[in-house]
Amino acid sequence: MLDLLPEESLREFVNLLVRLVEAAGAAVIFAGAAIAFVRFVVVAVRRHDHGFIAVRLFLGRFLALGLEFQLASDVLRTAIAPSFAQIGQLAAIAAIRTALNFFLNREIEREGRAVEGKGDRARPGEKS
Repeated sequence: MLDLLPEESLREFVNLLVRLVEAAGAAVIFAGAAIAFVRFVVVAVRRHDHGFIAVRLFLGRFLALGLEFQLASDVLRTAIAPSFAQIGQLAAIAAIRTALNFFLNREIEREGRAVEGKGDRARPGEKS
């Protein structure tokens, strides 16, 4: 059988993709944290207590997206002839990251509903 792409070359290519996806996840988390920090400072200076929830929601969305990128890199890492140990590690990492993402998304939804509920109760022309 003709070997179009030797396994070692394929491994190197996939390892490059893994590093790129990991970097994308880290960049998403960093960008979200940096922007959230600036928003936090603005809210703290203006002393808007309800603004902290919005900052948490904003950061939570970036964390959830970053976790998805990290999980994708873990799946890519085991794409080429994984051993049983690698499959076990992927299962453990995927379970932990999925649980983190689940609870993070649940918290985002809960806080989002709370923020929306506060906005609904505000009278026209009144700050919520």
